[in-house]
Amino acid sequence: MAYSGNTGLTRIIKAGQYSWQGFRAAYKHEEAFRQEVWVLLIAVPLALWLGENGIEKALMIGSLLVLLIVELLNSAVEAVVDRTGMEPHKLSGRAKDMGSAAVTVAILNVVLVWFFMLF
Repeated sequence: MAYSGNTGLTRIIKAGQYSWQGFRAAYKHEEAFRQEVWVLLIAVPLALWLGENGIEKALMIGSLLVLLIVELLNSAVEAVVDRTGMEPHKLSGRAKDMGSAAVTVAILNVVLVWFFMLF
């Protein structure tokens, strides 16, 4: 539905509720998302401790948040592809592979940012 009729504070509250539902669904149904959340919970305090200044801390934490964003988008693509049908199709496979590649690039980004900040 493109227009829900909600405006102002009601729209913001509804948007927050939908976002929370999305986080809960990802955590419940996506193993990779759960793993990345646990990495985030461990790595954020480490970044706050190991980062020498605000920029380093922001880069280290930001790279982790980008990974979660990409994982959520990848999971959304996979859900839509699976919703349209389970029969093999080259475009469905391509969409899922590209989502997976995006997650891999996000992981590489985390590794590189943390490497350069720490060494």
